[in-house]
Amino acid sequence: MKKEFREALEDSPIIAAIKDDEGLKKCKTSDSKVIFILYGDICSIADIVSEVKSAGKIAMVHLDLITGLSAKEIAVDFIKKYTQADGIITTKPALIKRARELSLSTILRLFVIDSMAYENIERQIKNSHPDLIEILPALMPKVVSRICRMSGTPVIAGGLVSEKDDIMELLAAGVISVSSTNPDVWFL
Repeated sequence: MKKEFREALEDSPIIAAIKDDEGLKKCKTSDSKVIFILYGDICSIADIVSEVKSAGKIAMVHLDLITGLSAKEIAVDFIKKYTQADGIITTKPALIKRARELSLSTILRLFVIDSMAYENIERQIKNSHPDLIEILPALMPKVVSRICRMSGTPVIAGGLVSEKDDIMELLAAGVISVSSTNPDVWFL
């Protein structure tokens, strides 16, 4: 993981995850140093990334949510060539591998829905070697703590976070950062 990215996560453990233009405007005034971009299309993503970068923030694009991009490695090439994004978020290990080849920071997003997820998480980390993993939903401190202990990869928790107590519990469980689309959380 790039030193600048790691330091930004450590200095600002709340990540603003934006899902629309209103969120884009608000995130620029937040203390969040890392911004997850969860919306856009192939025509707008370069402009969205540019706005995030012009605010002095690290821009991480969630490839799976960008309209017009496929779940193929060429989507990573597109982000690298046509935007200033610092990295990607995806649920697809093959895209993580390609992003690493292109020297982009990587976050593998994983959903924990049952006990089989533990084995799946270990396998996907071994196969793709992401810089970070993001676990959703976040509001399972015991589960998140177990994943933090079993994974040699730093963990971000996201989804359903709405209060300062949620953030404190997750940080105590071992996550490096907490992501949220809720602007009230960005300003805690």
